[in-house]
Amino acid sequence: MNDVSDFYKPSLNRRRFLAATGLGAAFVAVGPANAQGRTALRIQYDWLIDNAKIGEIVALQRGFFKDDGIDLTISPGGPNAQTVPPVLANQAQAGQMGSNQVLAACGEGIPLKMFATTYQNAPLVYVSLPRAPVRKPADLVGKKVAVTPNGRWLMNLMLTVNNIDASKVEIVTAGADLSPLLLGQADVGVGFSTNTKALSVLGADRILMSAKDAGIPYYTGTYFTSAEDYDKRKDGLKRFVRAVGKGWQWAYENRRDAVNIMCDAYPNMDREVEHQTVDTVMNLAFSEDTKTFGWGWIDSKRMQEEIDLFNKGGGFKNRVPDLGGVMTQEILEQTADARPRFG
Repeated sequence: MNDVSDFYKPSLNRRRFLAATGLGAAFVAVGPANAQGRTALRIQYDWLIDNAKIGEIVALQRGFFKDDGIDLTISPGGPNAQTVPPVLANQAQAGQMGSNQVLAACGEGIPLKMFATTYQNAPLVYVSLPRAPVRKPADLVGKKVAVTPNGRWLMNLMLTVNNIDASKVEIVTAGADLSPLLLGQADVGVGFSTNTKALSVLGADRILMSAKDAGIPYYTGTYFTSAEDYDKRKDGLKRFVRAVGKGWQWAYENRRDAVNIMCDAYPNMDREVEHQTVDTVMNLAFSEDTKTFGWGWIDSKRMQEEIDLFNKGGGFKNRVPDLGGVMTQEILEQTADARPRFG
């Protein structure tokens, strides 16, 4: 894509972005190997360590990263954590967040490149109860929907792409829980299908409309790196993907043991709940695409459709990202033999 403004030249925009986040001085090179001869690799996650990282945790605990010459550091995120700046500043060699978030950043001229993903479909769900059921987007008409401030744009996108008059849906701001729905203050809340404990308080008759069902499919747990640094990082990232793929294969085939490994490593997790949730996790990580192309697959046609969808909904304020600039299948192709093909 030809840029008409210097602001969108990646090197210049990178410096401005790092300066704005206070990480400009931290832009230093990381050594290629540690004292043991393994490549040091840090992954910056956008959220706390949870069941979406079961593949990484299993791979760590069973030594798959060491086998591939990787000394991995997991850097958890959280409500106030920054995901992109550490990757651009080379404090982390890769990050993880939703493909929609990566696209939004690229639309602002921030040079990121996706190379694999954890989930084929987002665990985000719009939750309702039989008193005011929402099974498809059209059912939102006349309903009150409680969303977080960050979730409002996705809600607006859903209404736009489904040709729903926004004035016919009442959107209210809420916290990141389902209490408005439980207390009757809203007809619809937003949650995650992998958060079994939070959903259970609503009872077995709760109704879930997934992001895919709502017409806004996107990948989550998507791995990205700096587009400018991709070439010099890709060997380590390739070995990372190989090891994580082995972790997901082992977890898929040994689900109960994998949950126990995860909960032993992170005792704050509720073991009983995680045993109830692991099948949901696997159904998000594996699909018809992964059955053909292996875990972690990012489909280029689907990503182009996501770009077009996001653009239709007004998600890009400055520029529309170019597909070839925001994703690569090179690492996926080079790790095809190591990524499990389940679906």
